[in-house]
Amino acid sequence: MALFLFTTILCSLLQSIPLQSSTVGAVDDHILFPNLTLVLGQTLISQNQIFEMGFFSPGKSSNRFLGIWYKSTPQVVVWVANRNHPITASQPPLFMISGNGSLVISSGKSIIWSASSSEVASNPFLELLDSGNLVLVDKTRTVWQSFDYPTDTMLPGMILVDDVHAGVERNLTSWTSPDDPSPGDFVHKIQNRGLADLVTLRGESKRYRLGQWNGQYYGGGQRFPSAIYKPELIFRQEKLISVGEPYDSSLLVRTILDTSGTLLRHTMNARKDKWNLAITFPQESCDEYGSCGPNSICRSDRPVRCQCFKGFAPKFQKDWDLQDWSGGCTRTKPLNCEGGDGFQEIRGVKYPDMLRFWLNTSMSLGECKAECFKNCSCTAYANPFITNGGSGCLMWFGDLMDTKGLSAADSKQNIYIRVPLSELDFSTSVEEEENKRPTKFILVSIASGVLVSAIINGGVLFMSTRKRQAVKRNNEDLELPVIKMATIVQATNSFSVENMIGVGGFGPVYKGNMPSGEEIAVKRLSRSSRQGLEEFRNEVMVIAKLQHRNLVRLLGCCIEEEERILIYEYLQNRSLDLFVFDHSGRTLLTWPKRYDIIMGIARGLLYLHHDSRLKIIHRDLKTSNILLDGPLTPKISDFGLARIFEEDQSLARTKRVIGTFGYMAPEYAMDGKFSVKSDIFSLGVVLLEIISGKKNRGYGESDHYLNLLGHAWLLWKENKILELMDECLNDTFEECEVKRCMQVGLLCVQKFAEDRPNMSSVVSMLGSEGAVLAEPKEPGFFMERSSSPLGSSASPSYIESENETITITELEAR
Repeated sequence: MALFLFTTILCSLLQSIPLQSSTVGAVDDHILFPNLTLVLGQTLISQNQIFEMGFFSPGKSSNRFLGIWYKSTPQVVVWVANRNHPITASQPPLFMISGNGSLVISSGKSIIWSASSSEVASNPFLELLDSGNLVLVDKTRTVWQSFDYPTDTMLPGMILVDDVHAGVERNLTSWTSPDDPSPGDFVHKIQNRGLADLVTLRGESKRYRLGQWNGQYYGGGQRFPSAIYKPELIFRQEKLISVGEPYDSSLLVRTILDTSGTLLRHTMNARKDKWNLAITFPQESCDEYGSCGPNSICRSDRPVRCQCFKGFAPKFQKDWDLQDWSGGCTRTKPLNCEGGDGFQEIRGVKYPDMLRFWLNTSMSLGECKAECFKNCSCTAYANPFITNGGSGCLMWFGDLMDTKGLSAADSKQNIYIRVPLSELDFSTSVEEEENKRPTKFILVSIASGVLVSAIINGGVLFMSTRKRQAVKRNNEDLELPVIKMATIVQATNSFSVENMIGVGGFGPVYKGNMPSGEEIAVKRLSRSSRQGLEEFRNEVMVIAKLQHRNLVRLLGCCIEEEERILIYEYLQNRSLDLFVFDHSGRTLLTWPKRYDIIMGIARGLLYLHHDSRLKIIHRDLKTSNILLDGPLTPKISDFGLARIFEEDQSLARTKRVIGTFGYMAPEYAMDGKFSVKSDIFSLGVVLLEIISGKKNRGYGESDHYLNLLGHAWLLWKENKILELMDECLNDTFEECEVKRCMQVGLLCVQKFAEDRPNMSSVVSMLGSEGAVLAEPKEPGFFMERSSSPLGSSASPSYIESENETITITELEAR
């Protein structure tokens, strides 16, 4: 039946098209009469030469469409008739008014597109107006107009409509691509859910929204009227049914929903005959719908833009630390509806989306609070209207989605969020108190016999170290520049994932570019990290005043709110392990280069143990903590676990053993004892890894299942030590140097600390060709592993998994 009806209409339209028709006469004609046609190459031009209408091909496409565009260069199309029905290059198109008053695009005997009025037109004509509106006029009445069928562009005089009672809806719909004007992924429309909002959808999902109508403007902070935007709004029963902009012949403006879903408002500078981009929306990442997930607020002026509401915490902390906030926040404590709850005020916000809500337009704010208290499901309330000092009651239920912080000028939009009484802040703002102080107190702690205090004053972090012994009261003041968080955010592109260059026990590390052009490495303490203030203090206190070409330079720090950040020099080639253990990267490290790296690491460790003003035990020396600059100069990094020793101190012990399996000395892993000799053990492991290209942990020969240290020792005893060497060194190695370095490495990893050499001896042995070296003894953790799970040792002296812990101490793996 439907097919028969369509065929009947089609035949009627075809019969109404005259077989012989005149074409448009002069090229500046702005009116098309029923006895005229418009063909390819001919156009209608509005009376004042502002708009042009005709057939065009968009972008690189050869398809043809009937459209309207500004009569300027480059071509800016504002309306398309047959956007769903392209005309191929082989089809000569024709446009006309048919005998029954319909608008028709045809090709041969086929109708491509048609439009007609619900009213019968007895004597119609078509006119292109200077507003860009194409109107079909019958005598003095407009019976059809293109403004009723917007595509991707909003012009003055056009309106968006959401009128349920009249059954009328008019939206903007993006093009599919610059070459294809068919309806794309995005729709911009009025959405009425109690309060009107302007939203952009991608399918059924929201991309962004301007915020609920608050009686004066949309609550997302888009104020109007302004010099370039003076909208007309029509309400029916307190609901916005229409938004548009009056036509002003003196001002050329257009708003387009582009193919990416962005709203772009352009104004024409007539003097320069040039379009200028006046407004873009979304303007910032906080405008993206739900970018911070539920129960959080997005503040674009904060270093970390997403923050959980008070009484909430990140639902997925690890994702949160990686700048993935989509999971949002969840309550830290359950609500107590029986008088145990209160409300936390948040001033100046774009209200959350009205997903589940209750609205009363006449209540006061006090009445709204009482109503919310009565309902255990009510999670927040606010005045929906800011007019007359605030009025009405809007209550939310469930999660609060898409809340954005606004400027101080928008402080009239305040929301009250339900939290347990224990979460309410009854005291003066910490930020206000800190602003009254010229100096900010940071921390005081005692570590390894050293009293440490730290303050910030004048943009510099001062850390004071003082020996506790009464006979040794020498003070050491360490000064370190404090860099503002806003500068770091800008340098790292808001800690973008693209700028992340690694993740360690302290937290993620990002590459940054300072305004001066200097490249930096930014180490940011993760909230989920098991390290914290102690490691932060350690890193600053230990490395701030150290100056050695084989130690990474600390350039500054940042301490704002809960943020703890360290800023280092950026080293282009990152860490040594990315070369040594990489199939292609290892080929770049010839033996002379590996030998230079070994000597550089040794000299850096010698400086820490003997030559610096502070005697420092690193405690986490490993291949990944050796960074390489452009010329592959090694620099020891990551001093978060380091400890300062007294000049006459030789040994310390801890119940909190933190380090990396495979590099920890036996006495440290099992008994918590550490000294310069535990660092030397780690150095020995690093030397053997550099020479062999193999990792100590996870290394295994199929016949005896030894780790790298055990395998090296057996090869040494069998006088086959060169078999351990990385095979890619065959063309560049010096046999005597390789053997000497392997022997020094084995001396460093001997089981008992007293058997290991000190760093002065290590540097001397590595650099002396004719020196006679001692015979190495059995290395630490030398144990043959059975290939059978039943035969594996339960001894804590060998650890198979990074996540296993030794029960004799409180050990934390990194």
